[in-house]
Amino acid sequence: MFFEPPPPGEQMAGPPPRARTGLPAWFAPPADEMGVVVQAGVVAARSTNVAVAVPAVRAYTSGCSIDVEILVRQAELSPDDAWELHMSVFPMAHVMSRGGDRLPDRLLRFGVRYADGTKATTVGMSWDLRPGQEPPPGPRLSWFPSAVAVRVNDEVHVHASALWLWPLPPEETFELAMEWPLGGIDLTFAPLDGSAIVAAARRVEPYWPG
Repeated sequence: MFFEPPPPGEQMAGPPPRARTGLPAWFAPPADEMGVVVQAGVVAARSTNVAVAVPAVRAYTSGCSIDVEILVRQAELSPDDAWELHMSVFPMAHVMSRGGDRLPDRLLRFGVRYADGTKATTVGMSWDLRPGQEPPPGPRLSWFPSAVAVRVNDEVHVHASALWLWPLPPEETFELAMEWPLGGIDLTFAPLDGSAIVAAARRVEPYWPG
């Protein structure tokens, strides 16, 4: 099992608090860096009603932001089922685990896996941020507080967001994992170029040098 349910009572998904100054590097991209874009152009998964694309990755000195586009179409779904699918795209509210050996089908989850087997997922990530808190063990993958939904036409909607990966990945190919039973997406892995991301991070410059 790649995506493991957290212990009972722990948070499975939820939005981060409103951005503020002084966020630690493991929590969000640095506010004083533009980042360097690495083109990915990967259609990572698709089903009858859903397609997941990774158009680009933005490298920073402390980690990288993985752009994710989730395309949803109604097709043969009923209006109620289509609405449920749309509302399940992003973790709009905290979801607490009741325990057990499976995750809710409506929970969209992402993960990364490195060549040595190390992995991190968006399941069970805590958004509790306390003053002086020690960094968690890396790697850490979390939803980044930027999301927009665009209706391409009456049939297709694009939900655009990003995942924050801290720290930078190894300089080798690694895998982005995703699974979304409600969207018809079984466990799927897509390759990303860690070497290109790390190389781009070396070219990052602050907005205000000095």
